[in-house]
Amino acid sequence: MNKLIPKIFLILIFAAASAFSQYQNHDFSISVGAVYITSAELFLNPNSSDIFLRNQSFELKDIFSPGMEVRYKISDAVVVGLSAEYGRKSERGNFLTVLAGSQIILLESEDGFTFIPIELSVYNILPFSTESFKFNMAGGVGFYYATHTRKFGDTDISILETKPVLGIQVSTGMEYFVKENIGIRLQLKFRAPEVKVKSKYNSTTVNYKGNTITILQDTFDSKVGVNGAVFMLGVSYSF
Repeated sequence: MNKLIPKIFLILIFAAASAFSQYQNHDFSISVGAVYITSAELFLNPNSSDIFLRNQSFELKDIFSPGMEVRYKISDAVVVGLSAEYGRKSERGNFLTVLAGSQIILLESEDGFTFIPIELSVYNILPFSTESFKFNMAGGVGFYYATHTRKFGDTDISILETKPVLGIQVSTGMEYFVKENIGIRLQLKFRAPEVKVKSKYNSTTVNYKGNTITILQDTFDSKVGVNGAVFMLGVSYSF
């Protein structure tokens, strides 16, 4: 019996080493999950000569979207990833201002945005990581595309031009492997892209709460700023 224990111990060590070696050979991984953005801003007069109007915005909170990422392991300590998301959010409110005689009137509309970020990240696997828990810090660049959405009365808008921007992003996170090649990922990311958009009303005659309104200027500029903290939770598969 005493001679059997060392043999069993050696077998267990060999099996664990073999499993770790197999994990090490998984160079690629793909993950899908949910993305939560705490807040974003929509600027309705970004080109105004009045600094107050130019900086005036309204906030949209709690933006949920799907996301996915493909990662490639360069070494045990360095991983690169390419990710994409699709976010959409809108709210109703008195966002439009019109001049009626000598009075300024607020009109109700539903304004929002769509947001598509494509990001390239370099992950540094922290040295205190274990086989089951992988902790990381990351940074990289992003390509950020956005559009403005609006419903006003019985009309909406079309996009004439949008100006995607490049920006930087940083993040930190961890991954827990429930199996050899199945993991659960949690990532916290920070970024602050601002995308300028030019839009056009699809109709210049609007039925607004039973009244007919004529829009004199059918094109307008706006700006989408997505500067809230980003939380990502997903499931990964390594191969």
